[in-house]
This record gives sequence, C-alpha cells and structure tokens, in this order.
Amino acid sequence: MNILVTGGAGFIGSNLVKGLLDRSDIQLVRVLDNLSTGSLQNIEEFRGDPRFEFVEGDIRNYATCLEACQGIDAISHQAALGSVPRSINDPLTSNEVNVTGTLNLFTAAKETGVKRIVYAASSSTYGDHPGLPKVEDRIGNPLSPYAVTKYVNELYARVYATTYGMQLIGLRYFNVFGPKQNPKGPYAAVIPLFVKAVLDNEAPQINGDGETSRDFTYVANAVQANILALTTTNTEAVNQVYNVAVGEQTSLNQLFESIKGLAGSDLAPQYGPERRGDVRHSLADISKAKDLLGYQPEVSVKDGLKTTFDWYRSKHHFAYS
Repeated sequence: MNILVTGGAGFIGSNLVKGLLDRSDIQLVRVLDNLSTGSLQNIEEFRGDPRFEFVEGDIRNYATCLEACQGIDAISHQAALGSVPRSINDPLTSNEVNVTGTLNLFTAAKETGVKRIVYAASSSTYGDHPGLPKVEDRIGNPLSPYAVTKYVNELYARVYATTYGMQLIGLRYFNVFGPKQNPKGPYAAVIPLFVKAVLDNEAPQINGDGETSRDFTYVANAVQANILALTTTNTEAVNQVYNVAVGEQTSLNQLFESIKGLAGSDLAPQYGPERRGDVRHSLADISKAKDLLGYQPEVSVKDGLKTTFDWYRSKHHFAYS
C-alpha cells in the first residue's frame, strides 16, 4: 500500500508514520504538512528510509492536495488545527483548515481514485450530550467552533461515501497524549503542560476545580486504530465513526498527582477559571471499535504517562520544539 499521511509531521501523525514504516506491507508513506504546528524534528528519523517521502504543503490549497494524492491507495488525514481555545479566538482559520482543507482533500481523493480515507475526528463532537460513556450514535450540540468543524468533517464523509462510493472511516480521538506532543505555545495540551511544570518546578494552572475528567489515550492506541482502519477488510467496518480511547476516566487532579509521583515532586497546582467551550466530563464506550475493527488498546494511562514523562525528561527540560 501507498499511504498519504496529512499532518504527518505533527504529534499523532509522526507517531503514525513510524507505525506504518514498521510494517512490511507498506510500500510508501508520503507526508503532507505545512509545518504550522508540526515539526521537521518529528520526522527526522524517517529521512533515511527509501519508503518515506515528505511534501511541504497546505491542505487549504486544492492543487497541493491533488498532487499529494497521486499514486496513493489510502489516506490517513491527521492535518487539522486543534484546540478549543484556539478555535474560539480564531474561528475563521480553524474553519479554513479543518473544513475547507478537509473538503479539498476528500475531493482530491475522489478525483484521483484513492480507495479509502481514515480521518481524525474528535470527542468534542459529543458536545453537550450528558450521557456517559459516550456512544457514537448519540451526540449533542457542539460547544466550540472546533467541535463544529470536526462534526462537519463527519457530515462530509457521510455524503462523500453515499454520493461517490468512497470508503471513509472517522476516528473520534479522546485526549491523545505521548511523545512528540509539543509542550510549548498558548494551545499546548494538558499533559505536556503538567510534565513541563513539574520538570521546571513551576506550579501549573488547573482550569476550574480540577474535577473535570477525560478519557486520556496514549498515542500508540491511536496509531493502532488508524492502522486497523486503513487495512481492514471487514465491509461492515467502513463508512463508520469510532471512539478511540481506553474507556477510563481520569480527573485533572488525579492526572497531576500521577505526574507529580513520577517526578517525585511536591508542587501544588494553582486553580483558575473554567475554560470556555470545555466539556465537563468525557468517557468513551469503545465496544464498536473493538467489534468492527478489532481495536484493543494496549497501553494503559498509567504506563503511557510513564513512557511520556521519561521521553520529555530525556529532552532536557524541553529543548524539544
């Protein structure tokens, strides 16, 4: 298979590239990334592999998408502007990248005969639906522009599948974390921020009372789900949306205590206001992905946190960028 990974120089994308190149049935992994949030450092280790190809370009450019899709069998679409706060501060750019960029890619794939697209969806799609655990066919109203963009991706995928006979599989990620997740910048995710805080011995700020909870998911589990979705031969598994998580709930307070324990730190966090657009609690039902894709998350939150903490610590207090 020849695979295109959009956003392949980013956090999840670069971990996925490694997972694909570790397989003998993959002939080519082409990465398309504009490096706005990704990094050349994330893909440096692949440069010597003759099956790896890097294209610097933006999914907002349709001609770029068309060119990147040439000779490709399947696409893993990871390119997006993440972060709820970023989308609240700049909804136009989030829409341009996440909606227009995705539509460009879906259309380019249609025009070039790409057989299958696996795209990064989001647990933010559940919005204000109060039910726990989250089940794929029960969603509420979106709570942020980011959530709207990711839901629109799912709607377009459904229409492209029925209208053009394409195979599209959406993976609703639940708070993915792990090595190569950038701790810098105003929209950094909570786990790298907490790790950075304890390594720098600076108290982090927790939004709200710290009892907000998430289904934190180590990146290797997301990579597994992507590869299963790209390669499945189960006809019932295509044109579906799946939760990608571990099915466990962890509060921000519990998370910080775990990271403190790994560091041997006695830091106390500072508490601030709740973040706009945030869901209070999140927990995934992963039975659909297990049943149709054969997904079995192999790395627990505890083990994933230790691996992640050790990786960041090895980077000498975040010289990594």
